[in-house]
Amino acid sequence: MDRSIQVAEPGGDMTLVQVDIREPGPGQVRVAVEACGVCHSDVLITSGNIPGTTFPLTPGHEIAGRIDAIGDDVSGWSAGDRVAVGWYGGSCGHCDACREGDGILCPELQVPGVAYAGGFADSVVVPAVALAAVPDELTAVEAAPLACAGVTVYNALRRSSARSGDTVAILGLGGLGHLGVQFAAKMGFDTVAMARGPEKASLAHKLGASHYIDSAAERTADALRARGGAKVVLATVTSAAAMSAAVEGLGRRGELVIVGVAMEPLDITPLQLVNGAKRVYAHASGIAVDTQNTMRFAAQSGVRAWIEEAPLEEAGAAFQKMVSGQARFRMVLTTGQARQATGPAQWF
Repeated sequence: MDRSIQVAEPGGDMTLVQVDIREPGPGQVRVAVEACGVCHSDVLITSGNIPGTTFPLTPGHEIAGRIDAIGDDVSGWSAGDRVAVGWYGGSCGHCDACREGDGILCPELQVPGVAYAGGFADSVVVPAVALAAVPDELTAVEAAPLACAGVTVYNALRRSSARSGDTVAILGLGGLGHLGVQFAAKMGFDTVAMARGPEKASLAHKLGASHYIDSAAERTADALRARGGAKVVLATVTSAAAMSAAVEGLGRRGELVIVGVAMEPLDITPLQLVNGAKRVYAHASGIAVDTQNTMRFAAQSGVRAWIEEAPLEEAGAAFQKMVSGQARFRMVLTTGQARQATGPAQWF
C-alpha cells in the first residue's frame, strides 16, 4: 500500500489515506515520489475550477523522484532514473499543437492531479512522455518547484524578445517572481525587481536584481521609463491592476509577458499599445523537454527555489501556509525518500 493525500470534494480538507500501488500500463511509468511542490495552481484544482476535475482527487504537479516500474512500449528510460513531472503531464500527440512541439496547449493536456492522481503520494503513474530528466546537481527537493514554477518563468523569458543586456523587469517577488529574478540575472539581462515595500530591496538584490522599484513609493511605469523603458516586464503577480500599470513602463516594442493568474480584466487601451508598438501576451509553462532544459540551466547557473520542506502527512498545513502567503517562497512535501536540499535552497 502507498500513502496518498486525497481531497474528497471541492474545497475539502486534505486527508492522508492508504491506496493500492498502481502498476503502469502501456506508455506509462511509475515514479517513486521523493518530493512534490505545493503550487498556487493546486488551489484551482482542489476547488474544482479546472475543467475535467473529478473528486476524490490527489493533487500535486511539481513531482520529483525515481522511476521504479516501467510499462510496455516505453523506451529511453530505466528503473532508477531520476525524473520530474510538472503541469505538463502528457498530451494527445496527434493534434496540431502536439505535432508542432507545443503540447502544453494540447486540448487534451493531462495535468497531474486532474487527469490522474498527482504527486502528493508515495508514488504516481504517469505517461512516459511527461518525464524530464533531473540533473545530478539537483536534489529532488530542489528539482520539484522547477517542474512548474521554474519552467514557467524560464520559458517565458527565453521565448521573449529580450536579449542579453536588455532591461527586463520582474513584477512581483513571490513564488514565481523570486525565480524570475534569478533566471533573468543569470541570463544576462539588466534585471529590475518590482514589488511593494522598501524592505524587499535587499531581497531583490540578493536574488540578483541590479535595481529595485518600490511600487508603494513610486509609479513603476515612471521608474522604468527613467531607465529608458523595459524590453520585457514579466508579470508574476495575481493583480491585473499592477499588470496594467506596468504597460506604460515598456520601451519601444516592449512586451508585457503574463504568467500570474488574475480573474479581473486588464485596463489597457489600444492607444497605449500602438504607441511604441507594445505587445501583451501570456505564457503557459512548457512541455517535458522545456522542464529538462530549465533544470539543466538551473544546475549550471546556481538558480534555486527558496523552499520550506514539510513531510507528506502535513500536506494540509503546508497547503494552507502557501495559500495564506506565510510560505517563503515555495513549499515542498517530502516522502522521506529524498536527499535533503543543500546550499541555496535553504536561503531564508
